[in-house]
Amino acid sequence: MPVSQNKVVTSQGLNTGQAICTAAKVTYNDAANAVLLFTAGANGAVVYSVKAAPRATVAATQLQLYKSPDAGVTLNLFDLALMLAYAMAAGTAPVPAKTDFGYSESVPLRLKAGERIYAAIGVALAGGVVFDAMGEDL
Repeated sequence: MPVSQNKVVTSQGLNTGQAICTAAKVTYNDAANAVLLFTAGANGAVVYSVKAAPRATVAATQLQLYKSPDAGVTLNLFDLALMLAYAMAAGTAPVPAKTDFGYSESVPLRLKAGERIYAAIGVALAGGVVFDAMGEDL
């Protein structure tokens, strides 16, 4: 049987997403209090960066990422990070400035066509935690 040559799939365009989480998510097996962060395009996507920053004084809180293969019906926990406590003040920067989940061009997160990423926080924060994701649709 003849074999087809592999075809290189290159980026079709930049894809970004942002989410602001304010309510605590204390269950890990449902969609309660999770916020849509990123949706892969029709051919999938590669995510190079997911970071989070507080928008108010924050106690140490767990940051959660979920994948959904079915438009948010099912959410599967796949990554966690800890945001350190920080007292928000106009003259100071949080240390570290942002909580980074560690994805990069050399260590990307790959998503199937239409797959979604949802974000959540473990401790409620009225001012919220903003998540930012950056990648490319294939």
